[in-house]
Amino acid sequence: MRTLSAVGTLVLLSGCTTLPDPDPNQAWIDLAPPGNSSLHAVQVDERDWADNRYFEVQPGNHELTVRYQFAVAPSNIGPVDEPLWRDCQLNLTFKDFNAGQRYQMQAGSIGFHPWVKLYDQQRKLIGQGEPAGCQRT
Repeated sequence: MRTLSAVGTLVLLSGCTTLPDPDPNQAWIDLAPPGNSSLHAVQVDERDWADNRYFEVQPGNHELTVRYQFAVAPSNIGPVDEPLWRDCQLNLTFKDFNAGQRYQMQAGSIGFHPWVKLYDQQRKLIGQGEPAGCQRT
C-alpha cells in the first residue's frame, strides 16, 4: 500500500512540473542553468512573463530578461570560507526568433561577472546578453 501511495504522489508531483506543449506558431526558449545555480524567465519586451521555467514568443525581435542566481567561489573573493551568492538580471535581445524553433538560453559566470548566451537547435551561438544589475544575497 505504501508503494501505491508513493507512486501516486510522484505522479501528482510530476504533473505539476511538466511544461506545456510548444506552440508551433511561436519560438520556444529553454533555460539551462549550470550546476548549483538558478535561471528564471522574468520579462519579454519589458512585460512580466508568467512562467519562470521557459519563454515562448512570437516570431521576430524580442528582448528577454532573466534572473540568474549563482555562487562566487571563495577562491574568487579572497580569504573567506563561504561562497558569496549573487542575484543578477540579464537582458538578451535577438532579432530573428522563428516559429516552431527551439532555442536554449544558458547562463554562467566568471567570478562576479554573469553572462547569458542563446543557442539555436543546432547548438550554434546566435546571441549574447548583457548584465542589467546584480546584488548580493
